[in-house]
Amino acid sequence: MSFALAAVSVLHLLDLIILIISTAANAWIVDGDLSADLWYKCTSKSGGYHCKQSINEDWLQAVQALMVLAVLFCLLSFVFFLCQLFTLVKGGRFYFTAIFQILASLFVMSGAIIFTVMNSAAASSSYGYAYVLAWLAFPLTLGSGLIYIILRKTPTPE
Repeated sequence: MSFALAAVSVLHLLDLIILIISTAANAWIVDGDLSADLWYKCTSKSGGYHCKQSINEDWLQAVQALMVLAVLFCLLSFVFFLCQLFTLVKGGRFYFTAIFQILASLFVMSGAIIFTVMNSAAASSSYGYAYVLAWLAFPLTLGSGLIYIILRKTPTPE
């Protein structure tokens, strides 16, 4: 069972890394010299890289907030998992950790859906790797949340 705990810890850290990269990377939309993310729109012209703030629309602010919440809830979920490893009774389940992880998955899914539906630049551009990572983070985070529901703390051998 210690292998299961280690595997779910690695999966959780992978989820967290993917969420951080997808939230911070400048590649939600790419089109030749243009790349845009949740925070900046950048162009690379004549050897320089010039960035300006993204549009200030309500839907983009909602996506920003949801992605930041997803990162925070995933991080808090990992901290709760580590705390529950030492405080949970033997045979107990990681429900508290699971709730936060499932909420993180719902936040990232909602943010990606809003971005997909509301973004008008996607018709002439293509989605970048950060957008794909956000969609990849959703099933991984949801899966790890469901694993936490099933997972039990096993007794330590004496």
